[in-house]
Amino acid sequence: MGKKRIVGITQGDTNGIGYEVIIKTLSDVRILDSFIPVIYGSSRFFGIYKKMLFAENDQIVTNVINSASDARPKRINIINVVPDNLAIEPGQPTVDGAKAAIMALEAAVRDAKAGLIDAIVTAPFNKHTVSKSGFSFPGHTEYLVKEFDKSDGLMLLCSDHMRIGIATNHLPIAKISGALTVEGILSKLWLMNDSLKRDFGIVKPKIAVLGLNPHAGDAGSLGTEEQDIIIPAIEAACNEKIAAFGPYSPDGFFGTCMHYRFDAVLAMYHDQGLIPFKTLAFNTGVNFTAGLPIVRTSPDHGTGYDIVGKGIANPSSMLSAIFSAIDFCDNRARYREMNANPMEVRRFEGPKYERTILPE
Repeated sequence: MGKKRIVGITQGDTNGIGYEVIIKTLSDVRILDSFIPVIYGSSRFFGIYKKMLFAENDQIVTNVINSASDARPKRINIINVVPDNLAIEPGQPTVDGAKAAIMALEAAVRDAKAGLIDAIVTAPFNKHTVSKSGFSFPGHTEYLVKEFDKSDGLMLLCSDHMRIGIATNHLPIAKISGALTVEGILSKLWLMNDSLKRDFGIVKPKIAVLGLNPHAGDAGSLGTEEQDIIIPAIEAACNEKIAAFGPYSPDGFFGTCMHYRFDAVLAMYHDQGLIPFKTLAFNTGVNFTAGLPIVRTSPDHGTGYDIVGKGIANPSSMLSAIFSAIDFCDNRARYREMNANPMEVRRFEGPKYERTILPE
């Protein structure tokens, strides 16, 4: 698109692998030709983890700034939003580590609202420790939906060949059935359909919907949620010109690789979607929050306390999260441009697309 995107990166839990994957991702200076990074966290903590990873021949240079508006290209820009008096205990889930994650997230959201950054990429935090620190949301997704005044949002896991959305986000298994409604599933299908067009550049998306029960309820003998809720939601979506199909039994669906026949899949609950996704795309998967006015992505892994400081954390998912965020920003700009000129017909799939101008 020509414009170099400013990507805000939150540090996540101070004691997790967030800094390691961020530093590894940005350690190759060539990546700075593609975007302008702004890290929300602590230059002190960045320096501590940098020394752990690159004790000798360190060529990583940071630029401490007061505002994202001061971010410089070809620099690793850091805004100190986390006070130095918060303790760092690598590999340990602590309240201070959680507080730092919350502070970084809140600062990035403020700048996104002000238009100072184009996208937010969030390093992981620990849901238990942030809840003990006063964070009243089960995850980033729910917090961002509330902050941007949206009635709903969609957790959408994506890789080069898979896109899986979650109907009920972070819920205990015992509460999933009671949380499913026709209206709720229809809302997720609307968000998914719109995101596939706007963020992924897919003109006519096809969406597969998974069942909840074994064998998708087996005509009601193994549960009635499919007949009472999921099928009516699919029918309602089809009536609103959303190409939704199902419900499919998840084991057979993924076992026969049917996910490759669709542009995206809507799973009914967290592990139903994330287990096959992480099995097939763990190192390159991206968590994207669809339905927000801003672009937010994150790696598809957790804090990784057990490997902190060992230098073995894989940065591939963080790298994918950053470049996916840039692609989503560019695709949204193209989508707005196309819809601003209805006399211009374009067909595109991702960053490259064909263009045809209708004669006047």
